Amino acid sequence: MVNVRLSALNRKLFRDLWSMKGQAFAIAMVVAAGVSMYVMYQSTFASLSETRRAYYERQRFGHVFASLKRAPQRVAAEIVAIPGVSAMETRVVSGVTLDLEDLDEPAGAQLVSIPVDRRPSVNDLFLRRGRWIDPNRPDEILASEGFVIANKLQLGDQVPAVINGRLRRLTIVGVALSPEYIYSIRPGELVPDDQRYGIFWMDQKALAAAFDMEGGFNDVVIALSPGASSEEVISRLDRILEPYGGRGAIPRALQLSNWTVENELAQLQSFGFMLPLIFLIVASFILNVALTRALALQRPQIASLKALGYGNVAIGWHYLKWGFVIGLVGIVIGVVGGAWLGTLIIDLYNVYFRFPELTFGVPPGVVIGAATLTFLAAGAGAFGAVVRAVRIPPAEAMRPEAPARYRRTLLETPFVSRYLGTAGRMVLRNIARHPFRAAASIFGISFAVAILMIGFVFTDATDRLIQTQFWEAERQDVTVNFVEPRSGSVRHELSRLPGVIAVEPQRTVAVRVRAGYRERYLAITGVSPTARFKRIVDRNGEPVRLPPGGVVLSQTLANALEISTGDVVTLEVLEGHRPTRQVEVSGLVDDLLGLSAYMNIDALHRMMQEGDVTTSALMLVDQAQEGELATTLKGIPTVAGTGFKRSVLRRFREVLAANLGLSIFINLMFASVIAFGVVYNAARISLSERSRELASLRVLGFTRAEISLILMGELALLTLVSLPVGGAFGYSLSALIVGSIDSEVYRFPLYVSRQAVAWSFLGIIGGALVSALIVRRKLDALDLVAVLKIRE
Repeated sequence: MVNVRLSALNRKLFRDLWSMKGQAFAIAMVVAAGVSMYVMYQSTFASLSETRRAYYERQRFGHVFASLKRAPQRVAAEIVAIPGVSAMETRVVSGVTLDLEDLDEPAGAQLVSIPVDRRPSVNDLFLRRGRWIDPNRPDEILASEGFVIANKLQLGDQVPAVINGRLRRLTIVGVALSPEYIYSIRPGELVPDDQRYGIFWMDQKALAAAFDMEGGFNDVVIALSPGASSEEVISRLDRILEPYGGRGAIPRALQLSNWTVENELAQLQSFGFMLPLIFLIVASFILNVALTRALALQRPQIASLKALGYGNVAIGWHYLKWGFVIGLVGIVIGVVGGAWLGTLIIDLYNVYFRFPELTFGVPPGVVIGAATLTFLAAGAGAFGAVVRAVRIPPAEAMRPEAPARYRRTLLETPFVSRYLGTAGRMVLRNIARHPFRAAASIFGISFAVAILMIGFVFTDATDRLIQTQFWEAERQDVTVNFVEPRSGSVRHELSRLPGVIAVEPQRTVAVRVRAGYRERYLAITGVSPTARFKRIVDRNGEPVRLPPGGVVLSQTLANALEISTGDVVTLEVLEGHRPTRQVEVSGLVDDLLGLSAYMNIDALHRMMQEGDVTTSALMLVDQAQEGELATTLKGIPTVAGTGFKRSVLRRFREVLAANLGLSIFINLMFASVIAFGVVYNAARISLSERSRELASLRVLGFTRAEISLILMGELALLTLVSLPVGGAFGYSLSALIVGSIDSEVYRFPLYVSRQAVAWSFLGIIGGALVSALIVRRKLDALDLVAVLKIRE
């Protein structure tokens, strides 16, 4: 048995901390909240980042991606000869419609060709189970894992697919994952829907034959040599593919799946530093206030230690260790809590991000970082209180602290005093005596209000986004996309389908938008001035008038291109005869989704030198006949895909509910910790300071309820003052977070409802009441005789 001997000061340290264990634990929990957030975010970032890096390297994920109309295989030799290209795969890629029995509306899939006699040299697949496709069985496929799980499919099951106008039954022989489709989403939709969209890998020869592409390809992926310039390779590749309908090559950074994961990593890293830092600042304030009061009560002990020969440095280090021990407890609890919360987030990521294995781990560097930040915060919080305490000369420290001078506060006007009463004046005067402590308490409670408010604000923002996008901007019930552009007369064919009430044709054109050396790939949407279903609205739902000429861009796109209204952009059309036009930016719209560009539909037709052409149709339908309409659309070979608002909206709500539910749970838990820690410490400090006067009032005949009113009234006043401050703080913090997560995919509107504010306030009031009741029990157990003893 090891006999551990503690020095006298260390034994005193643990005795002192045990005597204030309630306050120390409350502060440690606030520290733990900050550490938990740091560990949760930073460890999730590290786990996701390392998993992605290893997956990309193992499966040889490409660096450059390009699609085109059709090119002969001999062009592959030209591509391989580009300096910097180390490996390349030419492919046939096409979207198809699926006729799944369990779904009313048509599902969709992306067919991607793979060689049957070898593994792809770029974007290799991870075969979860099953086998590779057989070259003698052209209808065999490997299916994406998410699609298989969502539709409860097994190896050997067949999936009906409309391929180039012909119905074929594809047999699943393997379940696969690809680094190209870690995050797979159906074109035109907002969130992943594995039940209605999958990725199928098929024999290259069979797929080429199905789409009349024997001896050709319409997609290419390239891996670069170390040090090669992707910009130079893309430039050369575009020149090679331009005669074959090339749609513009993109680097890995702009590939949808990689871009989505990269954005998620950036947000994790940003939140993982900003939010924990605020928590630790709050803990530092609370620790400073608590230590200031505790050391004021230890003045005689500090004097005795000096008399026994301990110097200021030794005494100061002894009391600094108070903060470090509390911080250490917070680190231990926070690391455990952060690891638990991190597993919840990883479980959520495993639903939307498809890796062979994504597990959560806490790297040692994250724990070291959390400990460093915590000890810095604890040291900063304790340092000022300790320095003030040890500077007191021994003779002065042996005397009791001078009584506070009571005077009327600014609020005690004759008019107000009549309504305050004795208890009210005592509350106001005690707060006025300690303005710094009161400000620290208000700051801490306000931050708790803000943290809780953020979760409710994002719920409101989601509701507003849905209202704006699905009911004000997109008013149709069904969207139908065609395989190839159709004549505008297709509206008459669609109007005769079951349940169709009205049809509005829509024209979209794939373009490359250039402004100097900056560029983006997107689709320009032609909008009629009399459009009923498609409207251009900003993030507040206000309609934006489309001018007869020029192009209207989303504000996010304009920011990416660094342009404004009146500037001229170059539009390089990536289809048809591929005209290039210089067009003036006639307006900007601060919308919510994607990178958008709009033109008057007549101006778009003139730019394309075409007549009444449409690429999709928006339809208003009778909901009672949606099922019959969906069945009919499945059998139309010219339909590339459909979107039923009801299904899209349901899936959108499901995804956001899962994300926001976890977010609100975490925010509520951390806000409760802060509210309890701040209010409880304020109450305990006030009780320790005023125990003598409260006991005197009890001896003079005041009831427990009356003296509780004096103590609890101060807490109530601080809490009430904190609520509006916290509301303003919450609004500012929400605006900061909303701005930080604005991306080229989506933007949240900043909308704060009265309900969000009310629930935030009620949550904090509830936490304050719990803290007050705990302190009230301490007050009821007050030992009047012991408290009233006068120290000489």
